[in-house]
Amino acid sequence: MGDLHICEGPINVEQYIQVLEQHMLPSRLRLFQRRPWLFQQDNAKPHSAHITTAWHCSKRVQVLNWPVCSPDLSPIENIWRIMKLKILQTRQTVEQLKSYFKQEWETFHFPNYSNWSSQFLNDNIVLAKEEVMQH
Repeated sequence: MGDLHICEGPINVEQYIQVLEQHMLPSRLRLFQRRPWLFQQDNAKPHSAHITTAWHCSKRVQVLNWPVCSPDLSPIENIWRIMKLKILQTRQTVEQLKSYFKQEWETFHFPNYSNWSSQFLNDNIVLAKEEVMQH
């Protein structure tokens, strides 16, 4: 998985692009080298701002089109849920939580994450389409 960066509080567009520069780009090179890949993000304002879109174009980052208000389709939301469940019973300081999440992130493995992610997306997109068609 890519590097984890913990942001303190909400971030603006400039801060988001800085995170992409400092963390996403090096992760991309390490994980994919020159192989094709897609970047996934939700539609938060810093993610969907025109300046962010221009940055993606300038860095040749192909972004996966993502439906608005659809966290249930995102594989990362399931990873966060698993990690949150592990810490619910304990009371910890903010620094202990940061340390915990960094450690869990570095050791979190799926048997075949890329296949799991693709299958998860395909299954959930089909379900979402079926639900829309029923209403």
